[in-house]
Amino acid sequence: MQIQSVVIKLLALALAAMVALCVAIVAGVLTRLTGVPVAQAVLDGGTAFGGTLALALAVLTTLKIL
Repeated sequence: MQIQSVVIKLLALALAAMVALCVAIVAGVLTRLTGVPVAQAVLDGGTAFGGTLALALAVLTTLKIL
């Protein structure tokens, strides 16, 4: 495995994590705007993060990027 291949995989993983983080922030803020307590909004954001990251990793694995 060449060093470029490792760098590409790490960048793809970092991009997937950043996209999941953005989705989690939006989900948490939207949940909080509905009037629920902060703890519930954080849990909803965490759930969105986990689901998005799992989906992104599944797609990247299927495409043989990871």
